[in-house]
Amino acid sequence: MDSPSNTTVPCGFLLQGFFEFPHLRPLLFLLLLAVHLATLSGNLLILVAVASVPSRPPMLLFLCQLSATELCYTLVIVPRSLADLTLPGHDKGSPISFLGCAVQMQMFVALGGAECFLLAAMAYDRYVAICHPLRYASVVTPGLCARLALACCLGGLAVSVGLTVAVFHLPFCGSRLLVHFFCDITALLHLACTQSYAEELPLLGACLVLLLLPSTLILASYGAIAAALRRLHNAGSRRKATSTCASHLAVTFLHYGCATFMYVRPKASYSPQLDRTLALVYTNVTPLLYPLIYSLRNREITAAIRRVLGQLPAQSS
Repeated sequence: MDSPSNTTVPCGFLLQGFFEFPHLRPLLFLLLLAVHLATLSGNLLILVAVASVPSRPPMLLFLCQLSATELCYTLVIVPRSLADLTLPGHDKGSPISFLGCAVQMQMFVALGGAECFLLAAMAYDRYVAICHPLRYASVVTPGLCARLALACCLGGLAVSVGLTVAVFHLPFCGSRLLVHFFCDITALLHLACTQSYAEELPLLGACLVLLLLPSTLILASYGAIAAALRRLHNAGSRRKATSTCASHLAVTFLHYGCATFMYVRPKASYSPQLDRTLALVYTNVTPLLYPLIYSLRNREITAAIRRVLGQLPAQSS
């Protein structure tokens, strides 16, 4: 029989967060709060702006879902982190129940996975718009957009449930202190007792489904787009087509670059302190950049935001 120290801790975990830096916590709280409020405001503004557009093209519908996903994504992690930063300074950490940790990880993976699939759907939208412009309205219909949006959510949910069940069936022994500010996958795998690579297989499978499959579809879409652009002889048309893809490409590189660096590596290379710092940027800064990228690069979004803010007169219907 296993000793108590070598069995799964039933009462949960301790999130260390940034308790070991008591003097930096007030400043970190203010910075995170400012970034969080800016992220919420930016994504809410895009949602309201898209809702104000009388006739919404499919790309704006996908962008609306992307903003809603980012909004929920930050709400899963940041409010808890801000609350922990206000707790009295000590080095033990903030307790989180076993179930609470599992739910937080599952929602984090589900929303991140839905975003991976959504970026692939947006790449397909650009592919049809540029490579088959005359068929765009008949192919990318509101019904197809709704089905793709639902498939993105269900795909992220299915992968997150499977990964969460696999991770939380591992035995956690010794210290139950997570050197992190939320229940991240790598931090939990670091506490697992097993000495084999078997516990990394669920994460590898999730990465294959959430990162490799959508990125392959995105590369295929942009490969076809690049071939179509080479056939365009009009420089103005080529610049316009390229401009419509620029914001999506920027967000795609940010999302997949950060996710790949964070999760596609062996457990032996895991560094708790470094990963915690990288995750702080990944979960706070990148959701803030997405609405900035789209509001600066998308003319329809820019015009809608100005209309919402009252900088342009509302167009009569």
